[in-house]
Amino acid sequence: MLKDTPTLYGLATCDTTRAARKWLDGQGIAYAFHDVREDGLTKALVESWVKQLGWDKVLNKASTTWRSLPDADKVGVDREKAVALLLANPTLVKRPLLDRGGALSVGFKPADYAGLFG
Repeated sequence: MLKDTPTLYGLATCDTTRAARKWLDGQGIAYAFHDVREDGLTKALVESWVKQLGWDKVLNKASTTWRSLPDADKVGVDREKAVALLLANPTLVKRPLLDRGGALSVGFKPADYAGLFG
């Protein structure tokens, strides 16, 4: 793929990720898809997301995965702990996360994507 091809990070089974993929496909926008569960995450990648967006924007505290964590894992979350949790539980990533050559956005709303790709 070209270096400037956007990468969409998410879960193939996530409704919001599927909606984003459908929108991108419908607009004829080429992108790479990275399933965080199947393809995994690297520490460098997660740290770059956290550095740019903040751990609180990357870590999905509304997810089923978060709710199933032991209470001890949910207490005292800071940058370092968030990165460790995301690496141990990739499904904690807020989805989808779109990387357009280093410009990151989280979540999917058609109007927002239209603005990003307009």
